[in-house]
Amino acid sequence: MTPPALPPPVPEDVIQAALRLQGPAHRTPVLRSGTADRLLHAHLFFKCENLQRAGSFKFRGAFNTLSQFTPEQRRHGVLAFSAGNHAQAIALAARLLDMPVLIVMPEDAPASKMAATREYGAQVVTYNRYTEDREAISQRIAQERGMTLVGPSEHPHVIAGQGTAALELFEEVPRLDYLFVGVGGGGLMAGSLLAAQARAPQCQVVGVEPEAANDAQQSLRSGHIVRIATPRTIADGAQAQSLGPLVFDIVRRQGHDITTTSDLHLMQAMRFFAERMKIVVEPTGALAFAGAQHGGVDIRGKRVGIVISGGNVDLARYARFLAD
Repeated sequence: MTPPALPPPVPEDVIQAALRLQGPAHRTPVLRSGTADRLLHAHLFFKCENLQRAGSFKFRGAFNTLSQFTPEQRRHGVLAFSAGNHAQAIALAARLLDMPVLIVMPEDAPASKMAATREYGAQVVTYNRYTEDREAISQRIAQERGMTLVGPSEHPHVIAGQGTAALELFEEVPRLDYLFVGVGGGGLMAGSLLAAQARAPQCQVVGVEPEAANDAQQSLRSGHIVRIATPRTIADGAQAQSLGPLVFDIVRRQGHDITTTSDLHLMQAMRFFAERMKIVVEPTGALAFAGAQHGGVDIRGKRVGIVISGGNVDLARYARFLAD
């Protein structure tokens, strides 16, 4: 089913999404770490979206979007494609709103993410991320079944919902100089930029990508969307090939910088979270902290927000990352 045309999101949409999410979403805690402050010579504030429902910030965008479906859309259901976190978020939101849900997932998606998606009640269709086109598969099935396709980033309501994590952080921690967020499809960064316009215009929002998946960085610096081959990185939630036009337009107009980090630094960040802060963070969820520490942005003496975007990781895989 083709959803009704929607205007691009604006800062007020993030504020309205926050009202919609009161109750269904957790207001996640903001943690501090003296050790992290000393390591980076800054004052860090960690927004723990790894403790959000379904294990990541993605629930915010999913519920905000599905809660605005028309009765006909609800009856036919929702379809999404995702490596895991968007899948779980859409599946849980659909269950809460009592609508059918089908998720297209790569066959090599983390087993825990695929299992959780099914446990939330979704039908799962798998594909090969290196040889097949997930969007083409999703569009075909959506058309056949009359379902509404909701991508992980390229949707105004998804972007507005994702921005509520930053909005909460700005409301709880005033006068932030920087906010670091991970970048996959770019919905979190786009939403955070809108939230900054609404509540913290002085704050610079910095996106962080894996070194092997820096399509957004290339796009921002070249002024046009750059598409890359499917990247290989432990940050499975950031293996996007390109930004969508809606996200790119927001990032191009409002974005301050996008930096990168290595898989090695991601593993070191995960180990820090486990050893020092006693929290489980997936590789993609560690992007912001690793980027703040190693991405070349001078944050010494500054007040810095870090969005820990997710904590969904297979325990066996997680143990290997911590041991390496």
